[in-house]
Amino acid sequence: MGLFDQIIGAIGNSSQQGNMGQIGNILNTVQQLSNNAGTDPSTMQSVLGIVGGQVRSALQQKRDTEGPEAAQEVVNQFGDTSPNPQAVNSLFAPFVQQQLANTVAQRTGLNAGVVQQLLPSVVPLILNVLRTGASSQNSQAGGNPVLNSFLDADGDGDVDISDIMQMASRYLGR
Repeated sequence: MGLFDQIIGAIGNSSQQGNMGQIGNILNTVQQLSNNAGTDPSTMQSVLGIVGGQVRSALQQKRDTEGPEAAQEVVNQFGDTSPNPQAVNSLFAPFVQQQLANTVAQRTGLNAGVVQQLLPSVVPLILNVLRTGASSQNSQAGGNPVLNSFLDADGDGDVDISDIMQMASRYLGR
């Protein structure tokens, strides 16, 4: 089952945190970020896709070195629609943040400084998407299928946050 299917499943499952309001808030925040950055939503979705790939790598490393609970803890602690520089710092060293901003700038045409300013908003959004699969009774409980799909346990590499945003937009009729 794909990541989008996992998210939709979480929305329909009362034992998981995902709900339509959460997805709507995420999409609204993406639109606001696009407006604030003076760019179109497709560029912002590209930003989310590029940053999402790096978030995946950082969470995979955290899972592999500290265990799956550590990755879930980052998602629980920082998954939100509010900007949070600590979310970025929890996953990326300062030099990695700069490299990421430069990569995003090269691939999207946005200014690297603008991208650097977007990171504290974009990283929590990505983590918020992943939080949809966490247990609504015990967010520390293992088995977050959304996070597991994102981390792509089968190793096929078939995960892209920008695709998820496009599908969610269509699903909600936006």
